[in-house]
Amino acid sequence: MACFLVPATEAIVTTVITKAADKKEPEHTSDHVEAAEVKETSHKMPFVKKLRWLSNMLWGGAVLLCFEHLWHGEVVPFPPFLTAASNPADTAEMLGEMSTVGVCMAVLITAVWVGMVIVTGIIEKRGEASEASQEV
Repeated sequence: MACFLVPATEAIVTTVITKAADKKEPEHTSDHVEAAEVKETSHKMPFVKKLRWLSNMLWGGAVLLCFEHLWHGEVVPFPPFLTAASNPADTAEMLGEMSTVGVCMAVLITAVWVGMVIVTGIIEKRGEASEASQEV
């Protein structure tokens, strides 16, 4: 009924953190030559970009689930927006679904993202190792 609200809330938090981290990220110069040199010497992807992956995955999942709930009539375009919020018995069921299904979906998306970050780290280390062996 409202399980999409949990990943949407996590998406809001990660988006805010990403925006704050973007401001702290050192700016690359506009000189294309220097930017290319930085790219050649550094194989590591900034963590902010990886965090943006999580944010995009969460937003995509939340929007898709919201559309699905809208399609089934569980979300309506007029107050109280969630049809389960109009009846106390349905509200309890909705909160139960959010605490089980919604949390499981948010955890699963985050776990997939952690796997992506680990795989990316392994690939980055392989690139550094192969570059170091080629220099010798």
